[in-house]
Amino acid sequence: MTTLADKVLLITGGASGIGRATVRRCAEKGAKVVVADLDLDGAQRVADEVTAAGGHARAVAVDVSDFAAVEQAVRSAVEEFGRLDGIFNNAGIAGGRPLLDHEPERDYHPMIRIDQDGVYHGILAAARQFVAQGGGGVIVNTSSIYGEQAAELAFSYSAAKAAVISFTRSAAYELAEHGTRVLAITPGRANTAIIQQFPQDLRDLFASEQLRNTMTEPVEIANVVAFLFSEDSNAMNGTVVHVDDGYSVFKHRFDLPEF
Repeated sequence: MTTLADKVLLITGGASGIGRATVRRCAEKGAKVVVADLDLDGAQRVADEVTAAGGHARAVAVDVSDFAAVEQAVRSAVEEFGRLDGIFNNAGIAGGRPLLDHEPERDYHPMIRIDQDGVYHGILAAARQFVAQGGGGVIVNTSSIYGEQAAELAFSYSAAKAAVISFTRSAAYELAEHGTRVLAITPGRANTAIIQQFPQDLRDLFASEQLRNTMTEPVEIANVVAFLFSEDSNAMNGTVVHVDDGYSVFKHRFDLPEF
C-alpha cells in the first residue's frame, strides 16, 4: 500500500482540479503538504480541508512565472516542516486560438511563462533544495497529451507541454547523481471544473476520445501522482506516465462492419 508518511510535498496549482485532488490524496497517505497557488484564498480552503481531516497543510501564494516566488514557496515548506521531499509542478493555464489569429502577448507568452517557465522554476528551486539537504527528492511535472500530439487551437499549449516532457527527461539525467527522481504525467480528458462549464455535447465528445468513453476524475490522476512520490515507484525515473485512459493509443473508435 502506497505510503507518504512524513514526506513534505509542495504542490503548485493546489487550489483546484488535479492539484486539489492531489493535495488531499497525498495528505491522506501521510504527507505534509504545502498548497501553493496564485489564488491564496482557494489554497487556504484546501489546506483547511486537510487540517480538518487530521492532516498537515500550509497554504502559500505563488506566481509560478516568477522564480523568486517559487523559491520563496520552497523556503516556506522548509520553514514550516523542516525539509522538502517532493514537488508537483502542476500549475498551469489552458486556452488557445488559431495560429494566424495570434497576438504574441495574449496567446503565446503568457502560456509559456506559466506552463513552461513555471515548471522550469519549480524543478530548479526544488532541485537546489534537495542538494542542500544532501540529495534525494522527487519531482513530478504535469505535461499533457498535447505535449506529444498536435491539436487544434493548441499551438502555444502544446509547445509548453512538450517542453515539460523534455525538461523531465533532461532533469532526470542531470539530477540522478544526486539521487533525485524526475517524472511527468500526461493527463487526457480530466473531469475538472473547467470542463464542467462546457456544453454537454462537447463533454460527451471529450469522453468518447478515451477508450472507456468516460473522462478521468481528478482523484484518479492524484492516485498516480501519490504513487510516483512514494518509494513504491523507486525504479521509475525520467518516465512520462500517460494518465489518459487510452487517449494516446487510438485516433478514433469506428463501428466497422464484419468482413
